Amino acid sequence: MHHRRTSIWLSSVVAIVASFGLLSHAWSEMPKELRVSAIPDENPTELMRIYTPFAEYLSKELGIPVRYFNVVDYAATVEALAAKKLDMVWYGGFTFVQARKRTGNAIPLVSREEDLRFHSKFITRPETGIKTLADLKGKSFSFGSVSSTSGHLMPRYFLLQNGIDPERDFATFSFSGAHDATALWVESGKVDAGALNEAVWDKLVQARKIDPNKVQAFWTTPPYVDYVWTVRGDLDSALVEKIAAAFTKLNYGNPADKALMNLQRTKRYVRVKPDQFKSVEEAAGAAGLLK
Repeated sequence: MHHRRTSIWLSSVVAIVASFGLLSHAWSEMPKELRVSAIPDENPTELMRIYTPFAEYLSKELGIPVRYFNVVDYAATVEALAAKKLDMVWYGGFTFVQARKRTGNAIPLVSREEDLRFHSKFITRPETGIKTLADLKGKSFSFGSVSSTSGHLMPRYFLLQNGIDPERDFATFSFSGAHDATALWVESGKVDAGALNEAVWDKLVQARKIDPNKVQAFWTTPPYVDYVWTVRGDLDSALVEKIAAAFTKLNYGNPADKALMNLQRTKRYVRVKPDQFKSVEEAAGAAGLLK
């Protein structure tokens, strides 16, 4: 009798576990189309130039249509992921932290190898006389977007670490909205100095879109974790792994892959985990930017 009751109990447990397994499978979503976006850290035309080829590549790798959409601002990418209007977004470290906090389950998937040790550049014009962070006191300054990791959060965090409070010490400060706009504001004299993403700075200088005789970098931040491809937490797990594999298998020695990787200025993608963004979350808390 005791053996029969044990068998019935075990059968019930198996049935419950099986039910949860089925439910778990049902909760994960396999979209008919993958909707992808990126934080608008550069102008919309440049973003389309960079990410449309990635959408075409992923569509071939995943076997489903992949469409890239420009979004108006950083906050809109977070809300669109939470509302399931986007499935995957190229976030900065800070917007990933915000998306994770907003959705509870956003998954950081892959970063460029460079993003594990990213930097911001502080730039100015020679005639301002600014050579150190201390020289910024009493000057006008521009960050990028309010929600930008490399254009606002980490520059502000390191300014505070060096005893400079933007609200107290700058004559004025503003937000240009994008890294390339910050560089142009400094070059045109609209502000005395600014901070931006090092990769965008390097690209602007190499493409001669900024005159290095007019604008120069005078300080580089310590390294921090930044950009990451992030997916909705309830996407089908097999699809998530295929997306990750599509990035990590890219080989810079292959001409076609190289052309794609050059768009994001990298030679290798690596898998990442939520814990790697703890330092960004702590910096956001210390700078008073995380609600």
